[in-house]
Amino acid sequence: MNSSPREVGAAGESAPRRQTSMATHYLRYSTTNILVLLAGFVSFPILTRLLDNHQYGILGYYDTWGMIAIAVAKLGSQHAIIRFYPYVGVRREMVSFGTNLVVLPMLLSMLLWAVFAASLFGYARVSGVEFLLVLWCVVIITPVQVVNSMIQMVVRASERSDIIMATRIIGRWLELGLVLGAVVFLQRSALAVYGGKIVAAVLLLCYFVHWARRNLHFSRDAVDFTHMRQGMSYGLPLMANEMVALVLVAVDRIMLKQMTGDFAAVGIYTIGYSLATQINVFLNASLSEAFAPVVNRVYDSGGDVAVRALKDRVLLPMTYASFAIATMLILVGEDAMIALAGPDKAASGAVFVVVGTTLALFPLINISSYGLLLRKRSMMVFSITAFAAAFNVAINLVLIPRYGYMGAAWSTAASYAVLCVACYLWCPRGLARFPDLRTVALSTGSALALFAVARGTDMFGVHAPWPRLFAAGCLFVLLYALPIWLLDPRLRVALRQWRKGAA
Repeated sequence: MNSSPREVGAAGESAPRRQTSMATHYLRYSTTNILVLLAGFVSFPILTRLLDNHQYGILGYYDTWGMIAIAVAKLGSQHAIIRFYPYVGVRREMVSFGTNLVVLPMLLSMLLWAVFAASLFGYARVSGVEFLLVLWCVVIITPVQVVNSMIQMVVRASERSDIIMATRIIGRWLELGLVLGAVVFLQRSALAVYGGKIVAAVLLLCYFVHWARRNLHFSRDAVDFTHMRQGMSYGLPLMANEMVALVLVAVDRIMLKQMTGDFAAVGIYTIGYSLATQINVFLNASLSEAFAPVVNRVYDSGGDVAVRALKDRVLLPMTYASFAIATMLILVGEDAMIALAGPDKAASGAVFVVVGTTLALFPLINISSYGLLLRKRSMMVFSITAFAAAFNVAINLVLIPRYGYMGAAWSTAASYAVLCVACYLWCPRGLARFPDLRTVALSTGSALALFAVARGTDMFGVHAPWPRLFAAGCLFVLLYALPIWLLDPRLRVALRQWRKGAA
């Protein structure tokens, strides 16, 4: 890995590159996630029909362990990369950043993975325990995903959303083709799914290694373990936070398996949750990816006032979008599940509605209360998420034995509510900024009108899933989208400015 002559000049300064606007970043990330979602909507109905609930349960169960393994192996370095990226672009700082906050943590992660993999293999040989092949697939794919994630964070921190856009779209569709090919032509099992994922991840790794060799600066002379420790002291609490966040979003599957002993129940829950997370990918992930680097830069240059102004611009359209998605999910979420996955997966519809509505509304609080990380209070972020995760585990112990997979769904909703309240209470003064009353009133009123007409007419007596979705879409345009567009000129102005900024 070395310095790219195109980016570093003779004077040691990175060649100036015009700052990309927030609108452009969001356009790219949202376009990326739309195309990724499209891939999901292609694979979801196919996989839910080819894999039974048992195989889907195995997939969801080991996916959860895989996410935990990747989160641990990254050691929180992705958070340090985003927060401490040297935006000033001085060569010395770029080399120090690449060496101590990217390459050294990456090598440490690979060492820890090798020790764990060898220990697990040794335990299996000595004890005679035969682990499922899916588990070994998780072990194999973990270091590949860790390296991909860390280099991708460098790309993201440098605000190269164009590269993120290209690699995610190509990588997702490549994975889709490989996974579906393996399931259709080789075996209808979770093992075949993981085979396709591994090949796609390795191919993506080849590109990121090529990019890193050209753009990531490293020097043995720049090794500074103090700098590395500073990055890890910031990132490790956030790694712990990521772990407890995974407990918050994924422990339900593990607890369902352990408390019911039934992979089919895990499958029902996983199918509904997986479709709900597609909403989170589009609404929350797109915005977070665009928002995080920009808000860090804005805070460093303009302080609290600039951050509140940025939040005002973001929350106006986001409030309308969150209320719209939540209302439509309540009205026709179960119909959407049947239309996409088939009648035999109808049980997952209720999970989709509860979890999807929760994830649609959560980004409003997430952006409104964003501020602790700007003040580098990562331990407080960890404490808040840990409390919500512990609450999730506790309430699961009560609700899963009584209500099965729906108990896990309601536990998720309750724990996210606790998380929202805690984020509000501990947001630093001067950084909290919530949607204005006019926006909330207009979105709430339009949502209630849509809900009342849709339920009052029972979608005009239509019962088949696709016609009900079409009828709901027409009512949404007439009773929600059109009134808001006509009654709030701020939204029209914001969209015009957004298009101008994106151009």
